[in-house]
Amino acid sequence: MKVREKFLLISLLTVIVIAVFTQFWTPILWSFVVILPLILLGIYDITQKKHTILRNFPVLGHFRYILESVRPEIMQYFVETDTQGRPFNRIFRSLVYSRSKKEISTAPFGTQMNVYRSGYEWMDHSMYAGHSKKTGEFPRVLIGNKDCKQPYSMSLLNISAMSFGSLSENAVLAMNKGAKMGNFAHNTGEGGLSPHHLNPEGDLVWQIGTGYFGCRDKDGNFSDEGFKEGAQKHQVKMIEIKLSQGAKPGHGGILPAKKNTPEIAKIRHIEPYNDVHSPPTHSSFSNPTEFMHFIKKCKDLSGGKPVGFKLCVGKKQEFIDLCKAMISTGIIPDFIAVDGGEGGTGAAPVEFSNSIGMPLRDGLVFVHDTLVGYNLKKDIKIIAAGKIVSGFHMARVIALGADVCNSARAMMLSVGCIQALLCNTNTCPVGIATQNKSLMRGLNVSDKAERVKNYQHETVQSFIELLAAAGLENPEDIEREHINKRVGINKVMRFSDLYPKVEVGCLLNKETVLE
Repeated sequence: MKVREKFLLISLLTVIVIAVFTQFWTPILWSFVVILPLILLGIYDITQKKHTILRNFPVLGHFRYILESVRPEIMQYFVETDTQGRPFNRIFRSLVYSRSKKEISTAPFGTQMNVYRSGYEWMDHSMYAGHSKKTGEFPRVLIGNKDCKQPYSMSLLNISAMSFGSLSENAVLAMNKGAKMGNFAHNTGEGGLSPHHLNPEGDLVWQIGTGYFGCRDKDGNFSDEGFKEGAQKHQVKMIEIKLSQGAKPGHGGILPAKKNTPEIAKIRHIEPYNDVHSPPTHSSFSNPTEFMHFIKKCKDLSGGKPVGFKLCVGKKQEFIDLCKAMISTGIIPDFIAVDGGEGGTGAAPVEFSNSIGMPLRDGLVFVHDTLVGYNLKKDIKIIAAGKIVSGFHMARVIALGADVCNSARAMMLSVGCIQALLCNTNTCPVGIATQNKSLMRGLNVSDKAERVKNYQHETVQSFIELLAAAGLENPEDIEREHINKRVGINKVMRFSDLYPKVEVGCLLNKETVLE
């Protein structure tokens, strides 16, 4: 006898038994309060055609869906170890939480990492370690080449691109207020300049994506006047033109209709309550030369502020073509932000998250070495983003060629993210990645702003202490030979062996420069 047939038989017998007992004890009818809904649910399960499990296992089948819905929480709280968990394990999540709250951030009883597994990395220390400087005295990075009239002195660690819309009002306010308190920069993401970015008065990097949100005309094209109005605001320190992002390179941004509220639509100059898909490419330029002139136009319209671009490396030749265009036009961007394929604050199709885009270390090395080969690096600063959480992560990417680090998800964790993995559902339980007023109300802006400031300060301080331990004084002193990587049980290689340096100008010859 099949389960559904057993269910029908048991239901019938239960009703008959209760009916018989009613003759002797009337209160037994109250049992129908529980039993009748279960019987009706089972009948519905048998007759519906959407779920095979429920048709074959009425009522019982619902436990499968209940357990599936709480599986992430069960895994996170009861199953995974401190070194497991994706995309961030508990060690790094706890590190962000403790630093943001200024709690103890040391670990007892030694490392939990398997130091003999392939992929393990560490930094060389010196017997003649120096004394770490206080963060406030530590040098910043000046971004802006000879054509820049308003260069910006940038912190070593900043908030990476996350739009208002993807993030809630309170989350944006907390991050920008924290950036203001800690004197570091906050990238707006491609969703435009919102009042929540502007009002706390934190330093902003205004990101211009393919949708030109906040600086578009009614047809969705780039608006010179709209851009000029936003770019000349005193809070905006730099402009970043987004070519692609690590979460979904080559796809364009996605904002679900339920997150596209009238407020967000007004900021982005779009219609509310519709799915918003940014185009995969820009309409303002179609080749490297046109792109360089677009950069020049943005710099002129902004009043001479630093202008650069962000990309996740794809086809290498296309980046080489950009370098050639820089040389042929004489237009040099002030910075390039390299996003790793492991980036992930944006919702994306699974195939794009998993299988498109060069990981950060490979992309960063390629961009840095190509710029060096074309003798362009001296005029361009590199910003790196992609799962940067700790001081060692900063040291690693700076050793590979970055000048500045950006972090998005670590900043979300500092605001209270619990890695519930519900960012694309508008049901974020901690009020960060949602437009649900009830949920975002639980996020206290003042408290979380303090945590953002604390996390950034403590992480930069840890990076400085690593420098001192290595006997170094400045970030630019870190070289690839300072970082080691285990590539086998009995084999260790330095980054300088894995990623050999290139000679300055080695790619310059008659054939490599556009006429």
